[in-house]
Amino acid sequence: MKSVRVRISGRVQGVWYRAWTERTATAHGLDGWVRNCPDGAVEAMFSGPATEVDAMIEACREGPPAARVTDMEINPAEAPDEPGFSVLPSE
Repeated sequence: MKSVRVRISGRVQGVWYRAWTERTATAHGLDGWVRNCPDGAVEAMFSGPATEVDAMIEACREGPPAARVTDMEINPAEAPDEPGFSVLPSE
């Protein structure tokens, strides 16, 4: 099992990035959350089998069609208390 917190920068708000992340993470069987940050970035937490978390990180480098990812920060995290994946209110 692996848990990470990812901060995605670029053109990632207003392009359905959070909805895409929720669908993609759910398809990978991951737990966690995604939310918008005040500075225009998107932050997410992914938890699950290491191979699935790694695949999700790679998918986030591309994102949905209208997104333009310019940078990603990835840090280890604690697993979430609740199972499932959700979209949180903006930070």
